Amino acid sequence: MWSYRIVAPYAFERTSIPAKTPEGLAEGQVLLRFLAAGVCGSDLPAFRGVRGRIPGDDGPGAAEKDGFPLHEVAGEVIASRHRDHRAGDRVVGWASGFDGMMERVISDGDGLAPYDPSLTPAQAVGLQPLACVLYACEQLPDLAGRHVAVIGQGSIGLLFSYVAKVAGARRVTGVDPVDRRGVATEFGVDDAVRATSDRWVGRLAAGDRADVVIEAVGHQVATLNHAVAAAAPGATVFYFGVADDDAYPISMRTMLRNNLTLKSGVTLDRRRMLNTAGVFAADHPGLLGAYLTHTFGVDDVQAAFDLACLPDPARIKIAVAE
Repeated sequence: MWSYRIVAPYAFERTSIPAKTPEGLAEGQVLLRFLAAGVCGSDLPAFRGVRGRIPGDDGPGAAEKDGFPLHEVAGEVIASRHRDHRAGDRVVGWASGFDGMMERVISDGDGLAPYDPSLTPAQAVGLQPLACVLYACEQLPDLAGRHVAVIGQGSIGLLFSYVAKVAGARRVTGVDPVDRRGVATEFGVDDAVRATSDRWVGRLAAGDRADVVIEAVGHQVATLNHAVAAAAPGATVFYFGVADDDAYPISMRTMLRNNLTLKSGVTLDRRRMLNTAGVFAADHPGLLGAYLTHTFGVDDVQAAFDLACLPDPARIKIAVAE
């Protein structure tokens, strides 16, 4: 079967590997036929060669594993050892081994859920990041009537902006060095700020500080401190971005004096949240269509990731589909 692996920084190689079979399933696992996958910002450090292992690294198993690093996947169930999935079902969710870029994918059935058949597989892939955003918003105070600022207006940050506005946020501020004014209104952004987060917070008036600040950039230390600095007294800061470093120094003086709350965390209750995302998408039928801006075939994985690394104002979600 076909598969992809990273062979150098910014370089994928298409390979042929032995087909995965139902006999290889453990209890609770599902074997999928690949239909589509989404490119996520958390996949890009591995693509750039910053995270993960690539050929030439010391130690055994130096070449990065097959199918890595895609984890947002939609597929058709070939075989199942999970009570809620049957052969022929079309499902979306997590490739639990971060190995979704292959013809057949084995995944944990608890991280998969059926999706509306009116969606294309490429559109359905958007339910996975939407599930993550909705779960994060469950951990926040009620957003109704509040000023919400979202640092980072990529594919995750725009979903946060949209969900915050649907939840009744009085004002949504989206901050990104890429010009997102062309999609801001469609995704619920009232103030689209084109700036790096340090420049934005450096000239932020006291009255413009937010009740909830969401850091949706990740992969760096500085932006979390910018989120803390942008928070109004008594505010909540949510760190959603993926942490590439073990330790993130923040200003405890600011946290203390402004009575701030800092939250973070991974998505739990995945199957429930995928179903919740499906209901949300059905209630907002234009969302996933607007969210998916680029679809590449399975022969063009390299091009999909190349585009994901470019600061393109027209790019939101990229999918790879059969």
